[in-house]
Formats: sequence, C-alpha cells, structure tokens
Amino acid sequence: MKPAPFTYCRPKNLANALSLLSEYEDEAVVLAGGLSLLPLLNMRMARPEIVVDINRLDDLASIEQDGDYLRTGALVRQAEVLASTECQKFVPLLIKALDFVGHYQTRSRGTLAGSAAHADPSAEVPLSLATLGGQVELTSERRVRLIPAEEFFLGALTTDRAPDEMITALLWPIRSTATAFQEISERRGDFAIVAAAAWAENTDEGIRYGLGVGGIEDRPICTNGVGDDTKTLAERVSHELLEGLNAMDDKRASSDYRHHLSIHLSQRVLHEVMLEAAS
Repeated sequence: MKPAPFTYCRPKNLANALSLLSEYEDEAVVLAGGLSLLPLLNMRMARPEIVVDINRLDDLASIEQDGDYLRTGALVRQAEVLASTECQKFVPLLIKALDFVGHYQTRSRGTLAGSAAHADPSAEVPLSLATLGGQVELTSERRVRLIPAEEFFLGALTTDRAPDEMITALLWPIRSTATAFQEISERRGDFAIVAAAAWAENTDEGIRYGLGVGGIEDRPICTNGVGDDTKTLAERVSHELLEGLNAMDDKRASSDYRHHLSIHLSQRVLHEVMLEAAS
C-alpha cells in the first residue's frame, strides 16, 4: 500500500519544526528514523496532513553528560549508542537492551526518541528508560518540560506528549550498577513477547534495585527498593510487581503464558543483578 497524501516539510532548525507542530497539532507527525512511522503511513493507520522531517536538526544528534544524567538527543541512532563509550560506561542497561532491538540495518536508522514516542508496550528502549528512572524532555513553543518516563507512557502507542510538543531528548540516570536484560521473542530481532530489565547497586542502606517488565500490560511496569536477601528477594519482588495484572492476550501468546514468562524473566534478571551487586 501507499500512504494517503500529505505535505512533507524538512525544517532547517528546531524553531521551524516547533512552529509547524504548533500550527498543525494533531494533524502533524514527526519523522526521525521512520521505522515505526513509515509502516503506519503505508498501511494508512496514520493519515497526517503534514510530516515534519527533523533529520536536518543536527543539534538533536548529540550524546552528552548533563549532571547526573546522560542526555541523548532526539536524532541519536541506536547504532550510535551501541558504539558510544559514554553510553557503555554510564548506561550499560541500555546497551544490553539494544542488543535485542531489531537487526543491524534497523539499528543504524532507528532512534531512541522514536522508540519512546511510539510507545510499543514491549519495546526495549521505553522499558529501559522507565526501569532506570529516566526522563523525557518535551519541547514546544510554549515551554520545555521534563517528565518521568513512568508517567510519560500512558498506554499502548499512547504518551503524555501534547500535540504541539516533540521529544527533544531522553535523560538517562548515570549509575555504577549491575544490570541485566532478557526477553523472549518468536525469533531473534522480533518484537518481544515479554522483556525484563533490572539494575542493582550496593549502598550503605543495602542493595538498591530496580526492576521493569515490558509486554505484559500496555506500558512498562516498574518497581524499585532496597533489600539484602538475595535468595528470596527476587521471587518476592517479582510476584508483588506482577500480582493482579491483566496480562495481554494475542495470537503470539496467551495471558497465562505471558504472566508465566514475566515472573520467570523478572526473577532471573533481578537475581542476577542482586548477586553481582552483593559480590
């Protein structure tokens, strides 16, 4: 299929892009990597009046340390993150997660911000961002605002982004932590049926941890806390996190199977990081 007719604009600076979003609001979509948007256009599941291509906005393509965060601009490609020594050092969980994302060809084009904007319930980037307690930077002509990742993802393909806003960066907390990421998919590189991410660090209070699960509900499900019993904590935390959730049910996996996978993977990754942090 071919997309429905639309107006194509390629602004030369951020101000022009924001002006177009302010003018057209819900009738505008932003094009960065295009891996999520273009299929929607071709299947006519998206019928925008205007497509705003931001690929000329080089200011959005940087990776830089910003206080206690690593800031990745809206045009940072997944392959660039995998090759970045800063990302490898400061956000190792993201590096592990990206290894499961698509294939080399898609990672060379796909952006972190594009994955966050698309908000697929099983996507690795949103899950990693929410698990780490990261933030989303949203910019419009009215303001720049930071919103915690857990509050940004509202449901399947639904976020807290206003029609005149665009994601200009993702902020990743810098931690010296043990990390783990695992997922189950039908084939390597396919969309995850269930994915689990975890981090842990040894502190004076005990072992501080974070755990997130994607693919079980319509957004990443996360928790964090402090504990010291590495033998039983993973089992207890995973059951508390997933108890009472209505797991998704589709042609790839039943609700019961998804719930079983979620418990298995969440216990596995949390136990792994707890042991590493305690050693």
